[in-house]
Amino acid sequence: MQTVKIIVQGRVQGVYFRAYTRKTALKLSITGTVKNRSDGHVEIIATANTMAMEDFIKWCHKGPLLAKVTDVSISPLTTVESFNSFDIID
Repeated sequence: MQTVKIIVQGRVQGVYFRAYTRKTALKLSITGTVKNRSDGHVEIIATANTMAMEDFIKWCHKGPLLAKVTDVSISPLTTVESFNSFDIID
């Protein structure tokens, strides 16, 4: 299992990015959180096995239909977070 912080930039707020992120994460059995940041980016903390994480990161590069992702940065976190589900943080 690995835990990463993903920052998604572009037109990612107001396009249901968080809801689709949660739906995709649940489909891939990923746990963690997603939230809008004040700088207009979306921040994701995700815990998953390597294969699921690769698929999730690929999805983050495109996002939902109305999104326009311009950049995705991924930072591995040294401690594996323990989440029970995948939650949207307001």
